[in-house]
Amino acid sequence: MLKNYIYLNVYLNDEEGVIAESLNLTVSLRGTREVRENCQLFRLTGLLDAFSEPTFRKVLGSKIDEGPKHIILDLSQIDFIDSSGLGALVQLAKQANAEGTLQIVTNARVTQTVKLVRLEKFLSLQTSVDAALENIK
Repeated sequence: MLKNYIYLNVYLNDEEGVIAESLNLTVSLRGTREVRENCQLFRLTGLLDAFSEPTFRKVLGSKIDEGPKHIILDLSQIDFIDSSGLGALVQLAKQANAEGTLQIVTNARVTQTVKLVRLEKFLSLQTSVDAALENIK
């Protein structure tokens, strides 16, 4: 089943029970959202910076409110994150942790930036999506 919207494409995989949406956040930040039985998985690519941060925060904030409340952010394909992006992650972590959990999958570049400001424990960094899924179960 394929539905096209101006900003959102929705794909339903009946075999796995996973709904995947294509999120066109900005020119420099793209991603998908998978709604699973007990969590939402966001896979993002591109730049999480001052330009993309307002849209990122607005879109993901509204999706977190829709549920499920356990969130996995896969940032392993993010090429760059700046202080605005880190601020958005902190805000999303506070929102998600109020009723669920937030697990963030990172690459070396993102991990280095997060550790530079000593947020690695607060943001619950994970090495893989599988590790993050295990922490939710």
